[in-house]
Parts: sequence; C-alpha cells; structure tokens
Amino acid sequence: MTFSRKTTLSAFALSGVFCLVAATFMGCGSGATASVSTPPPSEPGIPYQKFADAVHAVMMADRTVYASKVVTRLKKQDAPVEPSEYWEDEDHTIPLPAQMFRMGSELVFENPEAGFTYALKSKWPLNEQNRPKSEFEVKALDYIAEHPDENFYGEEELGGDKYFVAAYADKAVAEACWSCHNDHGNREDDYPEFKKDDVMGGVIVRVPMQ
Repeated sequence: MTFSRKTTLSAFALSGVFCLVAATFMGCGSGATASVSTPPPSEPGIPYQKFADAVHAVMMADRTVYASKVVTRLKKQDAPVEPSEYWEDEDHTIPLPAQMFRMGSELVFENPEAGFTYALKSKWPLNEQNRPKSEFEVKALDYIAEHPDENFYGEEELGGDKYFVAAYADKAVAEACWSCHNDHGNREDDYPEFKKDDVMGGVIVRVPMQ
C-alpha cells in the first residue's frame, strides 16, 4: 500500500509527439521520421509506515528542541519571559511544549494538502482533549506503555474511511515536561510520578488509505 504520484510528459516527449503529428499530416522536415520519447517511469510511492515514521521524526525533533533549548532554558534563568499553561491570558509568557505541539497538530488538521493528521494522547491526560477517543488508541497506548522502545502500527476505520495508524511513545525528554506534569493541579489519584525518559503518553499519526 503506497501513495501514488502523478507523472507528466517531459518537454522532449511533448516535442516528439508534435513532430510525429506534423510528419503524419504535413511532414516534419524533408523525408524526416519522427519518434515519441518514452516518458520517465513513475516515481516509487512511499509506504505508509515509512511516511508516518518520517513525519514523526520531524515532530519529535522540533518538540525536543523547543522543550529543552527554549522552555527548560528559560525556567533556569532569571528571564522576563516564562512558560505558562495560561500564556494566552498572561503577559510575558510562552506556551508549554505540549501546547505548542497541539497547536501544530491543529494547523495540520485544517490543511487539506497535508495528507495526514496527528495528535498527542495519554492514559493520564491533564487535558481532556488528550484522552484516547477510540478502541485503537487505547490499545496503542497500552502497548507503547509496556514496550517504550517499540512503535505500534495498524489500520482503523473512522466515519467510513480507512486509515493507516501509527503510535509512538511520548517520553519525558526535558525537565520542564515531567516537573510540570508532576506538580499539576489536574493530577488524578492514579497519576504516576514521572521522571526522565518515562512514557507519558503517545503520538498518534493517521494517514488516509486511498
């Protein structure tokens, strides 16, 4: 199962077609013969899993840099700007890493040309938006929690459409991540005490299968 890409005839091929037509009806030079160049073969498609792995790698690289190089750095300095969950209502504050990640996912969801969607989910959400919504998400989160160094792949049907779905462990990569969660007021009784590299949830990537 792969994505397909449209191919077009090259300019050389088009000129060959024109020459062939001209030779047929009115000649294309004195005694000239025309031939049509064979168009280049179609480019190979990208397997669903490889595509999902690639976009996830980019997401995690961006999020890790923001969490460790921006948010954690600010928290350790006497800076006039600080990360805050309520950054929209407060001056001199910036979004938390999870909020930055969610805002990016919302922009991708609204972009019809993106070709995929993604979301951050957790078995222990501080925000109800991050609670798993489908049986597949629950199963995927259980699996990656028990197998933190493995990914979970499968197919899911939603609203009559079929999707390739990949789930990746979302680990605590920066102190700003686990300290915020461990001290949050929305913690439930069964909420774990996170530390570095613990699985805090999962990133779910969905790719429509066409």
